[in-house]
Amino acid sequence: MTTAEHGAEAGTGHQPPTEDDWRLFRGNGNRRDVPFPEAPPWRRFGRADTPEQPGEAEGEEERGRTTPFPRPYLIGPAEADVVNAALHLRRPLLVTGHPGTGKSSLAHAVAHELALGRVLQWPVNSRSTLQDALYQYDAVGRLREATLRRDTDGTGHGAEPDIGKYVRLGPLGNALVPRDRPRVLLVDELDKGDVDLPNDLLTVFEEGEFAIPELTRLPEDHGPVSVQTDDPDASAPVERGHVRCHEFPVVIITSNGERDFPPAFLRRCVRLDLPEPDERRLREIVAAHLGPDALGGVDDLLREFLDRRVSGELATDQLLNAVFLRKGGVDLDAGSLLEAVLHRLGGAV
Repeated sequence: MTTAEHGAEAGTGHQPPTEDDWRLFRGNGNRRDVPFPEAPPWRRFGRADTPEQPGEAEGEEERGRTTPFPRPYLIGPAEADVVNAALHLRRPLLVTGHPGTGKSSLAHAVAHELALGRVLQWPVNSRSTLQDALYQYDAVGRLREATLRRDTDGTGHGAEPDIGKYVRLGPLGNALVPRDRPRVLLVDELDKGDVDLPNDLLTVFEEGEFAIPELTRLPEDHGPVSVQTDDPDASAPVERGHVRCHEFPVVIITSNGERDFPPAFLRRCVRLDLPEPDERRLREIVAAHLGPDALGGVDDLLREFLDRRVSGELATDQLLNAVFLRKGGVDLDAGSLLEAVLHRLGGAV
């Protein structure tokens, strides 16, 4: 570059891009104040990228429910029919498939398309219990406040604190609160839970209700109790300690196939196995997330992804990560970068 050319660029305030421009961290200990690039569409949080849908956030019971679905979701007509069958039958939808096939995202897609608001999420692990998913009662906190009130009052007869402040509905309990329109409940990775957890869910799924013993023991003339919910800063009235839904929630249960479920549980579910997307569907997914222009020059990445998927598990979002980096000018063939992005999910790390 000539001195004149360099001066012209300096005058405009723009420097020509270099191969190192994408490297925010360089590992040399030199401190630099650099702007962060825009994140991938599926890694942007707290932004209203889509307009609010009609019917969302209307009225007190809708508070805390509005969450725009930030990314497109593609599903085949046969799989969509199974989802519709579960919706019509008011049965839980048990979704299986390899990691990255969109099992969890399906719940958000249904909530977005049907304007059902924020998805209630119950991530299951080995310590998860039905009780925690229904409600929690902070007896210690209530006792502490009652003691404080008696000490402050000076007479030893302070008013009892409102019990509703110490009852909080979990995601499943919140899903069963009576409403005119159902909520979407995502029970994520049920196969990671205790072996008895699916059977524990049977009665609640069949009856669509549950009781809160701490509230059922209140005097008969006690009015409805306003309890906290799984929605931010929202409450719900509970009559006589019983919560019974008007419309059964849209329950989407995901499983990675790590364990079989009992027949009694399977009988109450509609089954959906999400297949791994083929090349045509992968191209559609890339275009939907990153725009049609992103398909240019990614044939080699698609072939590499499909070849690697034959010998081991890969998730679709790994391909999206690779295409996003390629689109940003990153040389994925440099060093072990491609291996880091398209690493297989099974086996030892």
